[in-house]
Amino acid sequence: MNKDFLDALTELEREKNISKEDIITAIEDAVELAYKKNYGNYPNVRVLVDREDGEVLVLMSKEVVSEVEDDMMEVSLEEARSYDERYEVGDVIEYQVDPKDFGRIAAQTAKQVVVQRIREAERRNSYDEFVNKQGEIVTAKIERINNGTMFLSVGNSEGILPLSEQVKTESFNVGDRIKVYVIDVKKATKGPQIFLSRSHPGLVRRLFELEVPEISDGTVEIKGIAREAGSRTKIAVYSHDENVDPVGACVGNRGTRVQSIVDELFGEKIDIIVWDEDPAVLISNVLKPAEVEGVYINYVSEKEKMATAVVPEQQLSLAIGREGQNVRLAARVSGWKIDIKSKSQLEDSGFDFDEYEDQDGQAVDVLNDEDVPADAPLDLEAAEVENDVDAEA
Repeated sequence: MNKDFLDALTELEREKNISKEDIITAIEDAVELAYKKNYGNYPNVRVLVDREDGEVLVLMSKEVVSEVEDDMMEVSLEEARSYDERYEVGDVIEYQVDPKDFGRIAAQTAKQVVVQRIREAERRNSYDEFVNKQGEIVTAKIERINNGTMFLSVGNSEGILPLSEQVKTESFNVGDRIKVYVIDVKKATKGPQIFLSRSHPGLVRRLFELEVPEISDGTVEIKGIAREAGSRTKIAVYSHDENVDPVGACVGNRGTRVQSIVDELFGEKIDIIVWDEDPAVLISNVLKPAEVEGVYINYVSEKEKMATAVVPEQQLSLAIGREGQNVRLAARVSGWKIDIKSKSQLEDSGFDFDEYEDQDGQAVDVLNDEDVPADAPLDLEAAEVENDVDAEA
């Protein structure tokens, strides 16, 4: 090893974020072990790499004694004073040794250590890079498909897209480049394991953040999102600026913004809904495109919030959706358990109005409805709800 070698380590430190001092220290330890393996396992030997010129020094220490019993561990006072008259019995003298062929052993060991440390650093850096991308979107190339599981190249690392995180309606081939959502990153001996998803709701969230500047700058906030991948997504948005329409911002001019997201999701339908802090208004919004005539809510607990939504008889199937999809997504995006009924069903079911009340003990009916059941225990004052825009792509 020489100064050129040290310069190469400096270059590695800059390019691969590997500490030069850490590599040199590792080389010293490794060369010391190599020396002891070849020339005897003596505890009084250490290896030092000169930080200026790269020279490798093997240093042996011996105790100064009056009578030598082990010449590998001890040196006589007479011999010690031949080096320096100031030595006394009990002192330790350290001097350089130059075993035969040691330069070749040192060079081979140094090479092995450097290669190993580079690999370790690359794996560590790759893990650090992707652990910070957890919850983000990355673009990856499909390298191979094995029993349905896709293996993708993500930078210099390999990502795994399990069958459970794929969308049944999507079809990809080896060589395709796709956007994927990073759901988890784990350390492994051969580098980080990056677990990816195409079905996670976070993918839709991040796509909106990329396409809608008002979301990325915080003007419009995504309050809730529920997704059944490949079929439909409901996303509830709220504007912190009264001059900015949250739905209009997400849809874009002539629907360009939301359409680009729909294209990325291979035609998945997206309902964009206005979020409202009033739970009754929110529930009426999330059930669109069905028209809601009344909402009765019941705060069972902070974790269990129930509501009954009244819709016209002819819109029951629309409110519930195919196989219950619309109401299921509405419940997930709003955080409320929602029961859908028509007026006649409500009356016939013996609906207990005493249970459905707001936090002040008042029953809730938010929409203008002259046909509220007569047995309601209190006067339900009609309230107009704004006709919020619902965008469906």
